[in-house]
Amino acid sequence: MAKKFKILVTGANGQLGQCIQRVSGHLEHELYYFSSSELDITNKSSVDEICKKINPDFIINAAAYTQVDKAEDEEERAFAVNHIGVRNLTDYCKQLNCGLIHISTDYVFDGEKHSPYIETDEVNPQTVYGRSKLAGEVEILDAKLSKFAVLRTSWLYSAYGHNFPKTMLKFANDRDSLKVVNDQHGSPTSAHDLAEAILKMIPQLTSENSGIYHFSNGGITTWFGFAKALFEQRGVEIELIPVTSEEFPAKAKRPKYSKLENVSVAECFDLEIENWQNALDKTEFS
Repeated sequence: MAKKFKILVTGANGQLGQCIQRVSGHLEHELYYFSSSELDITNKSSVDEICKKINPDFIINAAAYTQVDKAEDEEERAFAVNHIGVRNLTDYCKQLNCGLIHISTDYVFDGEKHSPYIETDEVNPQTVYGRSKLAGEVEILDAKLSKFAVLRTSWLYSAYGHNFPKTMLKFANDRDSLKVVNDQHGSPTSAHDLAEAILKMIPQLTSENSGIYHFSNGGITTWFGFAKALFEQRGVEIELIPVTSEEFPAKAKRPKYSKLENVSVAECFDLEIENWQNALDKTEFS
């Protein structure tokens, strides 16, 4: 009989948190979901109080400050959530021997590489958001927890919240054409697929296989290619115009290339990772 775990999920109202709730119904584990308003991970006393009350075997930290451009003006807030909040969770996990699954990002890299990033590649974040997420990673590595996984992911989307496909579909309702950036390369990743992967990893996670992993759907595209596939799959007729990043200036620098190599996580935890087009086709957007 498979072991039954108590699992605490932070950031339950976010894309990943909602996907975990959706895919976990058939599992025997006890899952406890907390939105950011119910559990503010930047508040150490709140973290300790709730965690000690539940006494989880694992924490899935899906809480994060993810507003990339806004973070350039709100550095203190970004680091509070993505660094100090992670430290608070890590301190609890270390004290009570609790496992931790933490979500990180492709923004820890500078995007100057021209082949898929592997877990041991040099990190060089170019934004406040990327630096804050890297600081959270360092906290976890320095804590030397008995069981942990830092999962870097990219271009996350789902049926929930705000994300690129939902924005594109909304724009298509009242526009005849759209300009979409075509010189940033990466892997669109289904939050549904990431949620399933996390729940499959937890029973297999040990001190020996703990570490940093990359999880993204297979293949590579641009934001233009992403939008094109989305509209073709859903029969939306609209003119798409490929443009450069310079035509859409943003406060935070976007990686030109951030494809994450996912072989390590797939092999270690026996995961079947779908191509991004197939994953996109299975996603239902409201």
